[in-house]
Amino acid sequence: MTGNATARPVGADPLAEISGLSLGPVQGGPPVLHDARLTVPRGQVLGVVGRSGSGKSSLAYSLLGHVRPGLEVRSGTVRVAGLDPFDRADARRLRGRVVSFLGQDPASALNPALRIGTQIGEAVRLRSPARRAHEVRAQVEELLLSVRLPADRAFRRRLPSQVSGGQAQRVALALALAGTPALLVLDEPTSGLDTVLADRMRGLLAEVLSGGDRAALLVSHDPAWVASVAHEVVRLEGGRITGAGTPDAPVPAPRSSAGFPAGGGPGPGRAPGAGSREAPGAGSREAPGGGSGGALSVRGLHAAHGRVSVLHGVSLTVPAGSCTAVVGPSGSGKTTLARCLAGLHRPARGTVEWREDGAEGGHGAPVQLVAQDARGALNPRESVRAALMRPLGRRHSAADAAREAARLLDLVSLDADLLARRPGELSGGQRQRVALARTLAARPRVLVCDEITSALDRETASGILALLGSLRRTLGVTVVMVTHDLTAAAHHAERAVVLDAGRVAEAGPVDRVLTAPEHPVTRALLTHADGVVLAVPDQRR
Repeated sequence: MTGNATARPVGADPLAEISGLSLGPVQGGPPVLHDARLTVPRGQVLGVVGRSGSGKSSLAYSLLGHVRPGLEVRSGTVRVAGLDPFDRADARRLRGRVVSFLGQDPASALNPALRIGTQIGEAVRLRSPARRAHEVRAQVEELLLSVRLPADRAFRRRLPSQVSGGQAQRVALALALAGTPALLVLDEPTSGLDTVLADRMRGLLAEVLSGGDRAALLVSHDPAWVASVAHEVVRLEGGRITGAGTPDAPVPAPRSSAGFPAGGGPGPGRAPGAGSREAPGAGSREAPGGGSGGALSVRGLHAAHGRVSVLHGVSLTVPAGSCTAVVGPSGSGKTTLARCLAGLHRPARGTVEWREDGAEGGHGAPVQLVAQDARGALNPRESVRAALMRPLGRRHSAADAAREAARLLDLVSLDADLLARRPGELSGGQRQRVALARTLAARPRVLVCDEITSALDRETASGILALLGSLRRTLGVTVVMVTHDLTAAAHHAERAVVLDAGRVAEAGPVDRVLTAPEHPVTRALLTHADGVVLAVPDQRR
């Protein structure tokens, strides 16, 4: 099925229908979504798969009548329960009551200033007949229990900042389920969770989707999970629906037109041979040679958020030019550690020190953070050129800064014609590379990468990780990789540090930690990774 394929399961009553929908930049340019046509039947799950930047999220958001800033509807119609979500009056009747949304970032769904019980209670009042306090409280408790969370008063009075990442995601799910919506739009709801919590969340969502007449549109980079819960699967490529099929006969992934294997190509938006640099193979974990001695040294690090202690005496050493993976359950303190390393969070006690033997002067900030959310890290109103010129303008003339901006884009395998674009006009992989280029503009010696591939499809994520390996070899940068992806850690790091409840549970060579774990939390993470990681080291020997 090619071209303008239509996903239309036979013999089912349609709850939502998209017909000929095209979205594109307001300023003109190629469409982000082109002539999309699909139907979501009542009581069924429609899975949507595809590479980062293929238009999956734009397709999902259209069912709520939402278009990303900088885009506009060029043609087509969307109907949910016979109503137009792009019509203001219809949208008020649909959102939350008929169609609800759950994304990968619970922070975007939860108000940080309101207690959990208050937020869910407001949703219940708006979307259900319950009005009396005891009726609302009963429904709040029922919703919390349905997503396997405590329903006692102490938990209901917590703020979003006082729960773990997995709990926050389940609170967001409870919010989405308030009012018993007929259609759930799920956009990568497990991508930011560790292997244990992601597995539990998948099981919980499978239960939610298996009962009653509720329909769902599920966007995910995990084709195995989509196949396990969906009745129909569609694939997007370049903004077009290029295929549809049932899970027992899945749509094959398209082959790269450039002939590159996953992650081994020149990267999104780059033509083959256009100055792309050699990237190490998936099995290459060897530290770059010729780098100067030294290390990033962390000793006795304690950190807190307000009165809540997060890190407790963390110590680790990252040799210059090497890659160390920091893994652990959600809420174990990985992001706080990353921010402490980059100087963005002041520790209560302890030291973070970068020492480099024989290093030449004139370097910029020694440690720089590459954030998980490249969209949030980049100003949506600012072009790529402006984002790169700000750090470059501090050390270069305007002409030199412009040349350096083009060179940095080339270094991360992007074309200079992207300089005029804004973040909303880039794919997920392109945004992450731009964020990396902006970080490199500060000439760091250490890159702290905080879950930079969690929102990307496997092929694009593999390309980003291969790029990091190439930067280690060409620039000699040191990498601290905070990740939930144990396979990525096994492929690209020499050492692994496992955090649990703010403490180092175990640390050592990645081959030992991920094949002969000593701590229960490491064994649990590996168990829920389905054994994929265990086979990786043998393939490299």
